[in-house]
Amino acid sequence: MVEVENILVHEDVLNEQFVCNLDKCKGECCVAGDAGAPLERQEATILEEIYPKIKHLLNEKGIAAIEEFGTSVIDVDGDLTTPCVDGHKECAYVLFENGITKCAIEKAHEQGLVDWKKPISCHLYPIRITAYPEFDLLNYDRWHICKDACTFGRELKVPVYKFLKEPLIRKYGEAWYKSLEESVASK
Repeated sequence: MVEVENILVHEDVLNEQFVCNLDKCKGECCVAGDAGAPLERQEATILEEIYPKIKHLLNEKGIAAIEEFGTSVIDVDGDLTTPCVDGHKECAYVLFENGITKCAIEKAHEQGLVDWKKPISCHLYPIRITAYPEFDLLNYDRWHICKDACTFGRELKVPVYKFLKEPLIRKYGEAWYKSLEESVASK
């Protein structure tokens, strides 16, 4: 573990290599799993606010799920998440372009319709945050659907934390990320 301020970073985040390869996986992480994307409390409020601005980008099943369950839900484990189509399939916020699953929230952001990119848990994947009262713990989440991202990361020699520089800065700030880099360099 590396400690930067009150954030513990697992060695795998520093040593494992990863670069998303949508041409191979087709965005499977947005359609597989047993729950929606984890959300922070303030993100649920953001989803309520931006839903009218992104609704036109969603497919009928996604709209139906959101209209029935809401813009965010509490899953069976008691966690706040995005709603899923049919309660357990793809995230209600997905769209499909040329056979690749993409995020309608991110597309709306790219089009300048909203100023929020997407839930931080999605932006940070494959890092998962476990929040404790005194600190956060950043872990590398291994999922078989990301095997092509691991292969691609090894080919390009890009560690997880470097691949996820932008979302790590979004979550913890530029100064924190610089401290993380300094901690890694001093090891």
